[in-house]
Amino acid sequence: MTELWRLSAREAVARLRRREVSPVELIDAALARIAAVGAPVNALPTLCAERARAAALRLPAGSADDPGWLAGLPIAIKDTADVAGVRTTYGSPIYADHVPTTSSATVDMLEARGALVLAKSNTPEFAAGANTFNEVFGKTRNPWRTTQTAGGSSGGAAAALATGQAWLAHGSDLGGSLRIPASFCGVVGLRPSPGRVAHSGGRTLPFDTMSVDGPMGRTVGDVALLLDAMAGEHRDDPLSLARPAEPFQRAAAAPLLPRAIAWSPDLGGLLPVDAEVRATCAAAVRALEKLGARVDETCPDFGDATEIFRVLRAASFAARYASLLRSNRKDLKPEIVGNIEAGLKLSAEDVDRAEMARAALTHGIAEFFQRYGLLVTPAVIVPPFDIEQRYVAQVGDHKFADYVGWLIASFAITLTSCPAISIPCGFTKDGLPIGLQIVAPFHGEAALLSAAAALEAELGLAGKTPIDPVVAH
Repeated sequence: MTELWRLSAREAVARLRRREVSPVELIDAALARIAAVGAPVNALPTLCAERARAAALRLPAGSADDPGWLAGLPIAIKDTADVAGVRTTYGSPIYADHVPTTSSATVDMLEARGALVLAKSNTPEFAAGANTFNEVFGKTRNPWRTTQTAGGSSGGAAAALATGQAWLAHGSDLGGSLRIPASFCGVVGLRPSPGRVAHSGGRTLPFDTMSVDGPMGRTVGDVALLLDAMAGEHRDDPLSLARPAEPFQRAAAAPLLPRAIAWSPDLGGLLPVDAEVRATCAAAVRALEKLGARVDETCPDFGDATEIFRVLRAASFAARYASLLRSNRKDLKPEIVGNIEAGLKLSAEDVDRAEMARAALTHGIAEFFQRYGLLVTPAVIVPPFDIEQRYVAQVGDHKFADYVGWLIASFAITLTSCPAISIPCGFTKDGLPIGLQIVAPFHGEAALLSAAAALEAELGLAGKTPIDPVVAH
């Protein structure tokens, strides 16, 4: 029983359903694992064990026929999502002592389907940035080498999964916050279509399609399980979609590739890509060809993506946080101050131009997917970098203008509203994980999971986690 943390999420849930193990036993196993390996990575700074134990005694009446029924599985929730009665800081000293009285839509859905919230995972302040550090809980470190970043903003979730502190974890994604830490920590993160998962921030900006909540796990099949648990309509999210008739786990269990796949190592020359990342992703693409798919090196036109994203992201930050800038400016990290101020300077014409350009981009990728079943790219343009570096400022001779510029491989896809997944595809010569991003047409999560499962099986990298942290100095 002391090795329960090694189980896949699907096997853990199967054992719960068969009553071969109890939710309390899994809580105890997770807490023991957190105590054993948690300190070097700092992934789960807030625990709510007593709340989880109490919830285990009053699990809702689930159905064995419900593919999303988690049957008492302990999970981690990102510290951007409210959990009733649990300290929720959003990674900000402004909210260091904040305890919400109600839970977010995402958490509501998960608890109704038998999830037990055991911990909150670390995140950068207001999920801004792809390196997880904040003034409340400090840095989350990469378990493959603790001198490196775990990525962000769902860095705590990814590090917890990679070390066996959680079987499944909730994350969120605006510019890559599910996909980047998944790539850096050697796990799987899926950014779903807007509306597929009821949005935890739905009460603030209910019609936002840039920021989404989504599932993270150690394998494609585990991520499909969590997506089945998360998907569905919720009263707080007017964009939320009904659950599909076919469970996502069924798609993941039937690996299948489309006949034609597009591959772009650099989004048509827009990206400077680390040589090891490029080579490792290219090798994974050759595995797609081995499986019988035709692969063409091509991609849609993402030439306007950086400007579109900067404008729309800044407008979103101004809408969400302008009041905090007025009341708590000194407590906000400089990157957030800069984003809010950029948003406040925007004109209606600026936003209109960005929205029209995004519409053109979305129309273009819809046409592109008439010819190709998937688009494949590197998930991140670099391997995990030094944790003391706030963000990637330069790759080769290319210098980025700000702290989000290097994230274009992921934020360009955000703008399309297409679902995307990051799966492990190899390692650097120094043993750091590299992820491959796979993108499917609108609302194409089932096809995405099926293709990801096919490639995962071919690459043979499932089972490389959980690991003990590699403590380096």
